[in-house]
Amino acid sequence: MTAQATAPITLVIGSGPGGATVARELARGGQRVLIIERGKDWRGSRFYGTYPGAVAYADKNALLFSSEGFNIVRPLMLGGATSMYCGCSANPGDWWLERYGIDLRPDAAAAAAELKVAPLAPELRGRVSTRIAEAAGVLGMSWAPQEKMMQPGRTKDFDCGAKCMLGCRCGAKWSAAEWIDEAVAHGAELWTDCRVDRVLTSGRTVVGVEGVQNGKYFRIDAERVVVAAGGIGTPILLRKSGFSAAGDGLTVDTTAMVYGHAQGTEGRQGDEPPMTWSFADDDLRVLYSTLIDPWLMYPLIMARKGPLYPLTWQRWGRTLGIMIKVKDEISGGVDGEGRIRKDLTARDRERLGAAEAVAGKILREAGCSPGSIFTTPLRGTHPGSTARIDTVVGRDLQTEVEGLFVCDASVFPEALGRPTVLTIIALARRLSRRLLV
Repeated sequence: MTAQATAPITLVIGSGPGGATVARELARGGQRVLIIERGKDWRGSRFYGTYPGAVAYADKNALLFSSEGFNIVRPLMLGGATSMYCGCSANPGDWWLERYGIDLRPDAAAAAAELKVAPLAPELRGRVSTRIAEAAGVLGMSWAPQEKMMQPGRTKDFDCGAKCMLGCRCGAKWSAAEWIDEAVAHGAELWTDCRVDRVLTSGRTVVGVEGVQNGKYFRIDAERVVVAAGGIGTPILLRKSGFSAAGDGLTVDTTAMVYGHAQGTEGRQGDEPPMTWSFADDDLRVLYSTLIDPWLMYPLIMARKGPLYPLTWQRWGRTLGIMIKVKDEISGGVDGEGRIRKDLTARDRERLGAAEAVAGKILREAGCSPGSIFTTPLRGTHPGSTARIDTVVGRDLQTEVEGLFVCDASVFPEALGRPTVLTIIALARRLSRRLLV
């Protein structure tokens, strides 16, 4: 199948925050846009936001690992990673401007205002989570309420807990799929269940893409292509399209949870909204936050740590959790077949060890017995830096091929060590202005 257009069309590959923002802005501006998403729109399914659903729409049924054992959850669905995130927001770091000359602050502020980014009200932050933050305060750490892309007031059935990482069923949490809906309302076309295999070029100019939908080959001609398939999907596609530097190096904001068992908790942390309090240690390059794995995911994750750890499942309701997220250094990579390599550098291991010790002190202060404290296996929560600015794309996000752009976490020149969604939206708004000229 070949799609020909009488007017220029922009292909947007991926429907996460980068692709959704570009598609919405261009459609609003009157341009012809086709959005191609590999996964389905699961929002209307009774499985959305459930354990079986999360397994169904996560890449490799949530069993995607690096060769070194990092677990990376990669949603393949409309809305991308915003379908399974904690709804957290953080402003882009000043280093974007200082080191790369890219000022994302105005676009981030505009997007945050539109999305009404703000911490949850005090009564919604959770008693157990607040207890952890207060314990950190006793130790001299000033934890703050976490900024959220979540509006409890837009739903009558706000019921947020650790299960929200499986998908938001009540509708309080913003998803990029909402902006895809807006793009379609302004005339964009959406193809789901559609895999793009290769970007087509003629000389140093993009001419379209080819792939498979419902088992049938397709080719679409286009003068502009925006690849927004995420930190894993984008380098795979670019590698297959001849970009040998794509996928050379990877960051994942290396993440682990530190758990402890406490008596006398007022409620269960797993029933509270995730990540309502946080603290960023920029010297150590670590973000701490209140977080615990969903009930049924907990024993599956613990099984990777050792045969006895799943037995701690019985005390899940009295478990306190602190997430530690390390701004890791670039290492490893992703090849054209999707094989992932990722391990910690020596400096990353030092930071992780120091952060584990800090989290343990906080949990003990919060009432956890010292012998019950342990750290979960490592996971990669924000894969990126696989098509980096100044390496694969320029600071305008265009590759060496005219008309071919990248706009997702893969362009990050270094790890964020923070929630990534607002930064990606800001990059996409900036790119959209260029494409609308």
